[in-house]
Amino acid sequence: MPSTRRSLLTAFLTLPLIDAARVKAFAQAAPELPLTLACDDGDELTLEREAGPFFKPNSPLNRDLYPDSPSGERITVAGFVLDNRCRPQPGTLIEVWQADENGDYDSVGFRFRGHQFTDAQGRWWFNTIVPALYPGRTRHFHFKVQRPGGRVLTTQLFFPGEAGNAEDRLFDEALLLEIKQTRDGKFGRFDFVI
Repeated sequence: MPSTRRSLLTAFLTLPLIDAARVKAFAQAAPELPLTLACDDGDELTLEREAGPFFKPNSPLNRDLYPDSPSGERITVAGFVLDNRCRPQPGTLIEVWQADENGDYDSVGFRFRGHQFTDAQGRWWFNTIVPALYPGRTRHFHFKVQRPGGRVLTTQLFFPGEAGNAEDRLFDEALLLEIKQTRDGKFGRFDFVI
């Protein structure tokens, strides 16, 4: 495993604006970065999922959530926000919340909760930990995504190969992260289409 999460994030951040030709060229030049399928006009919108009982408004502007659990398994989760015509959506609000290393959600403070805004190319990323399982659910992240003046997409992203995926009523393969194992944790990729 020659890659690190940092090297994959650096490669991701050097991506030019998305178009199908560039995505294919980049995939050939840097095959270690887990790219989603090439963007095509008419891409389907990202599926909605319920927020669940643990959402709290007013999360802090924070993309580095891992300090809340120094012993947790590190993961960088990254992607683009695009419209269904493959256009990047700069300035889009991305909010995340998740279970901690014990499968608990912080209901008092903002541990493992944060938000950010996509950059000029529609990119977003969070440095966090792999959430633990909790009863009745498979491993997942919660997200809210809203472009300026747009409606809010509430959804959940899931991990491939989890035993609980088949039993989780909210699971859908269309919401799977693409995961790459690196020397220092995992790198997950997902592009939201809104």
